[in-house]
Amino acid sequence: MTLTTDTTSTQRIALIHATTAAIAPAVAGLNTVFPGAEVWNILDDRLLPDADAHGGLAPQLVERMSRLIDLALANGAAGVLLTCSIYGSVAHATTADVPVLSPDEAAFEQVLAGNYGKVLMVASFESALNDSVARFAEFLRANGSATKVVGETVPAAFIATKAGDISALTAALVEAAKPYVGSVDAVLLGQYSLAPAAVALEEALGLPVISGPQSAALKLKSAVSAQP
Repeated sequence: MTLTTDTTSTQRIALIHATTAAIAPAVAGLNTVFPGAEVWNILDDRLLPDADAHGGLAPQLVERMSRLIDLALANGAAGVLLTCSIYGSVAHATTADVPVLSPDEAAFEQVLAGNYGKVLMVASFESALNDSVARFAEFLRANGSATKVVGETVPAAFIATKAGDISALTAALVEAAKPYVGSVDAVLLGQYSLAPAAVALEEALGLPVISGPQSAALKLKSAVSAQP
C-alpha cells in the first residue's frame, strides 16, 4: 500500500479578523479545503467599528492592520488571509515572501467565471458596502467584464451577526434581497460574517449566492502549496 503525505499539513495559516463573527466561517472554509493546516486566529475586534466611525480606512487603521500582518509573518505564517473585506486593500499593498490574501478576491474571480449579467452585493453596514462595491467594480473593469453590480446595506444583518443569530441573519438578508429577484443573476455576500446564511439564502431566492470563505481558502491553499 502506498501512503501519500500532504506536505502542507504543518503549514501555519494566519486568519486576521476584525470581528468575532468572521472567525467561524473562515475557519470552517479553511478546514474544508485545507484540513491539515495549523489555523492561527488573530483578532482586533475594534478594527471594524473604528473603520465605521471613520467612514472607511483611515491611515492609522491601515497601519494597525499592517502591524497584525507583520506579526503573523514574523511568527511563522506560511500564508495570511484577511477576513474583513474593508481591509482588503491592505493585503494587496503588502509585499511578503508568502501569500497575503484579501478576503474576497477569490469570490470576485468566481463571479467573473460565472459571467453574470448583474450581481447584487450585500453588506451589513454602509462603509463596508461602499468599499466592497468599489473594489468589485474596479476588478470587473480591469478584467473587461460587462457584469453590473448593485449594492444593498442590511443593518439588521449587523445586529444578527453580533448576536450570533443565524436565523435572524438569514431573514434579514432574504428580506433585503427579495426585491432584486428577477433583476439580478447572483448575490455576492460582501462580508465573511454573512456566510453562515449563504445556503439558506440561495434556497430562498433561487439564485446563486457567492460567499468568500471557502473560495478564499482554496485560493490560499493553492498559493501556499506553490511556494518553494
